[in-house]
Amino acid sequence: MSLPCRFDAILFDFDGVLIESEAAGNRRLADWLTARGHPTSPADAAAAFMGLAGTDFLAALAARIGGPVPDDFHADYQAAGEAAIADGLPEVAGAVAFVRALPAALPIAVASSSTTRWIAAHLAHLGLAERFGGRISSGAEHVARGKPAPDIYLHAADGLGVDIARCAIIEDSVVGVTGAVASGAFVIGLCAGTHCGHGHRDLLLARGAQVVASDFGEVAAALA
Repeated sequence: MSLPCRFDAILFDFDGVLIESEAAGNRRLADWLTARGHPTSPADAAAAFMGLAGTDFLAALAARIGGPVPDDFHADYQAAGEAAIADGLPEVAGAVAFVRALPAALPIAVASSSTTRWIAAHLAHLGLAERFGGRISSGAEHVARGKPAPDIYLHAADGLGVDIARCAIIEDSVVGVTGAVASGAFVIGLCAGTHCGHGHRDLLLARGAQVVASDFGEVAAALA
């Protein structure tokens, strides 16, 4: 039995929605900042940086430290990313089963701030590469303005040939929900990842998510 869906397409954010990358990334970033004299908790890192990528992320980090991002950060960040691509990361609980239960004819795509290489590698690790069929939109590569601008979602919907107003978007970050709401889609905030702490649900609702789900069972109910 496939899951019923009242929308014409679903757009997925990636980190924190399909893979458990946010919690470890926030801890690593918090430790790096704290060691350099900028006391930061993982929750602080999530609030300041989650959902950003590329130049937007680096600009936010430079503002946080009050100067240029040093070369050692770039080296450490790249090394951690390469290790994750090689080894894979776990799914957000229930994500793989949810995607596999969607109707085969329902168009789906990833609309993420991460790179195409990162997304494609982890879709392969999860066994979902064939289902997504290369339908990946990267805020770091495919649009001039990343999240919280709505551009990446509009790009993904256009690639599917579906009106954005007939799309549902699943997002976990405040930045992502902000852009998703601005796109005109139906927005489901997801708090299933281990990085979503107390109060995260309220933050997503405050940014305009029509529904906030604590797991993929609640996502399925919202789509039906």
